[in-house]
Amino acid sequence: MQQQRLASLAQVADSWLLVWPLAFILSAALAALGYYLVRRFAPEAGGSGIPEIEGALEELRPVRWWRVIPVKFIGGMGTLGAGMVLGREGPTVQMGGNVGRMVLDALRIRGAEARHTLLATGAAAGLSAAFNAPLAGILFIIEEMRPQFRYNLISIKAVFIGVIMSSVVFQLFNGQGAVIAVDKLSSAPINTLWLYLVLGAIFGAVGVGFNALIFRTQDMFARLHGGRMRNVLLMGGLLGGVCGILGLIQPEAAGGGFGLIPIAAAGNYSVGMLMFIFITRIFTTLLCFGSGAPGGIFAPMLALGTLFGTAFGLAGAHLFPQYGIEAGTFAIAGMGALFAATVRAPLTGIVLVLEMTDNYQLILPMIITCPRRYGGGAAARRQAAVFVDPGAHPATAGGAVGAGGGGENK
Repeated sequence: MQQQRLASLAQVADSWLLVWPLAFILSAALAALGYYLVRRFAPEAGGSGIPEIEGALEELRPVRWWRVIPVKFIGGMGTLGAGMVLGREGPTVQMGGNVGRMVLDALRIRGAEARHTLLATGAAAGLSAAFNAPLAGILFIIEEMRPQFRYNLISIKAVFIGVIMSSVVFQLFNGQGAVIAVDKLSSAPINTLWLYLVLGAIFGAVGVGFNALIFRTQDMFARLHGGRMRNVLLMGGLLGGVCGILGLIQPEAAGGGFGLIPIAAAGNYSVGMLMFIFITRIFTTLLCFGSGAPGGIFAPMLALGTLFGTAFGLAGAHLFPQYGIEAGTFAIAGMGALFAATVRAPLTGIVLVLEMTDNYQLILPMIITCPRRYGGGAAARRQAAVFVDPGAHPATAGGAVGAGGGGENK
């Protein structure tokens, strides 16, 4: 969808009188479509949808797969195609879980154990398919959904089989290469490991602050639209249109960020430009995700971690030239660190990034960087819930487009 939108803009690229209005109109229409479908047919499809799966695993939320699958699929294509700063992993996790429930209903299986197992299997397969990261898909269920997941031999085997099959299908269509084409980096020298400890401490504070800002953004949108469809569509269309224009002015500030990650990690930007893009994408990520648009936040968050990590690595190389620092290694560590700081799932973050970039030799600096975030106690856990889905915040539950999320209150 996004490629078709860009192809349409390329046809009128020579006329600035046409390209700018058309960029706004196309993106606004695609975004408004996503908001409308969610608001009208399946409010639980707003946001990432992951807490909806967690709530279903606890038998607290219904799974209306006949509504969620088409709404999440079409609505997600609309918001992602508009160039909004969202990821595809939330939709694939929620749709995967709903497909599991659809299979359960189609086969008329009534057991609670089977219902739980198929939901978890579909969710794990969905994450694996989004990132071509099978082990991360398994760990995501075991680590992030550990309060809901029922550990037994059958459920574990089912999750493994689902992840394997989703990875095989993904690789048949997309090849076996890493999802993010980052160059093969060298191992981190031992005398630089303390810098990864510092980076982890910084990301610990950044993660807590980022989640707190999502709270405030959700509150702002809840006050602005007041639960009224017209206001939701106007704000969603405006936000989508602005992202479309931003994609022409500063492409790095819009979109999910997968294309930005290898460019930034290769050191093609100065420290100042990296921080400028980092701050800009924080605002666009907060606005897009906090509005309750159907889409995930893992991909934008990985891009943010890459930007800050690369800037940190370049600064370290300037301050400590004797270390021979490779800035790309800090980009990889930054991706996992921000994930761990917000989702509070360090094992998943470490494995996900290593599988996506095929830089397994950096596992030691990744381990050093990621576990530093575990401070903040219950407040940080509540904020992590909102990071996964806007509906987790009490101010937006039932009112925002993304209403129905669960987080810690699954």
